Amino acid sequence: MTETTKPLTGSRSIREWLGHPAGGPLLRGMLTQAGQDEAALKPIEHFALQQLVELGGGQFPQSLLDHLVREVNEGVLPEDTTDNGQVGARGGVWAERISDARFSGKTVIVTGAGSGIGRATASRIAREGGRVIAVDIAADRLDALVTAHPQADIVPVPADITNDPDIARIVEAAGARIDALANVAGIMDDMTPLHEVSDDVWDRVFAVNVDGMFRLTRAVLPVMITAGRGSIVNVASEAALRGNSAGLAYTASKHAVLGVTRSTAFMYAPQGIRVNAVAPGPVATGIAATFGSELGAKRLGPFMQMIPPVAEASQLAASITFLLSDDGTNISGAVLPSDGAWSVQ
Repeated sequence: MTETTKPLTGSRSIREWLGHPAGGPLLRGMLTQAGQDEAALKPIEHFALQQLVELGGGQFPQSLLDHLVREVNEGVLPEDTTDNGQVGARGGVWAERISDARFSGKTVIVTGAGSGIGRATASRIAREGGRVIAVDIAADRLDALVTAHPQADIVPVPADITNDPDIARIVEAAGARIDALANVAGIMDDMTPLHEVSDDVWDRVFAVNVDGMFRLTRAVLPVMITAGRGSIVNVASEAALRGNSAGLAYTASKHAVLGVTRSTAFMYAPQGIRVNAVAPGPVATGIAATFGSELGAKRLGPFMQMIPPVAEASQLAASITFLLSDDGTNISGAVLPSDGAWSVQ
């Protein structure tokens, strides 16, 4: 069966659906009913339509997807076959490839493990044989992660990394051995420029993005120092590399993440501890960005139109786990832009 004769199913890309003589009108009609148009799907048009179920926040349930598929296939819901690949920004196909036992025998703490990049990172480490201390403020999301990986060694720790007693519980759950730490948890700001930033926004963004990361890393380092080894990856952002991709609070917080990364990498290199950062570009995660400023929207809006296609959380997990694992040997103090070439624009 050729690509053109395959039934239109949820595994076909949004771009294919929009370009299909029957699927296009159906999908556009659905968007119109939701008060949107196809421009809303442009950043993720390379994603499979099925992924809208996860990314739609309840606005695109599985029942609606099945209805669209039936409609375009004359009332039949055909078997959906896929190669588990994702259509990439340049039209190629990327498929996650698990490296068996890459984290075997290792204990890895992952924050923000309940959703987005953190969940994808925790999932990959667990499937590659690691013991994952999965940290998130949302206990139900951690339960879902554990349920999705019944054979994996995942220790869920519902915790707030801005809270010292919770940090102590995270380290206690890890035990005497901590091989790696992925500081993924983070929140967005409201895109406000300096003269409009409220104390509440500033304090909240720095509490999670900087203070929580700092306190947890400070608690973990003594275990790594004693062992004479360790790997830490801090998730920064494209906002750590430029000034035109977020508001002041978020931008400043992610610049601080790079400062923490570089200083820590320098200080603890003699102890065999590697510290790196990954700077994501646009990623399909649970972090929502809102514009709380007319000036922010006016200045940032044109640059937002230039961003590369949105990446999968699992693609960021690939970058993070590379640096966390022994594959990243001899790399420390580095900042890896995982941004679809956004940083070279």
